Amino acid sequence: MPLNQYVYFALSSERTAAKEMAAVLGIEPDETTVRASRLAEPPMPVCHRWKIVCRAPGRRVDEQVAQVLDRLRPHVGRIAELARRLDQEGEGHSAVLQVVRYFNDDECANNAERSGSNLFGWHLGRDVLEFLDATGAVLDVDEYDLAPDAPGGQP
Repeated sequence: MPLNQYVYFALSSERTAAKEMAAVLGIEPDETTVRASRLAEPPMPVCHRWKIVCRAPGRRVDEQVAQVLDRLRPHVGRIAELARRLDQEGEGHSAVLQVVRYFNDDECANNAERSGSNLFGWHLGRDVLEFLDATGAVLDVDEYDLAPDAPGGQP
């Protein structure tokens, strides 16, 4: 079963732009996004997102998480302070460690075979949990089955 997966740590805000977050943190993001309302009713607020991402193929989720957090740990104090501020101005949970996995992704079949490792199993060690706790981040895992016959899969 081919697998494509990636991990990112993000800070989100309705009021603070990703550029401002980068200035406060002293870290340039790998990616930024801005989402605005697609519907007039009910209105959806703008959401700015600052991200540090690992899309390295052939790595387990825990290896991708380690790569992201290795970049962020030296800045954990500033990240925690900014996350608390963003939580207060919004609805909370502005920080997230996101895991995204696509199963039966034919485009990634060769990467999984070349890696020679089991990409399906993964774990989060105490160091990751401590980082999440220190920054007030939540863990969000999205998994999608892209098999043609799977509910929500490719036609």
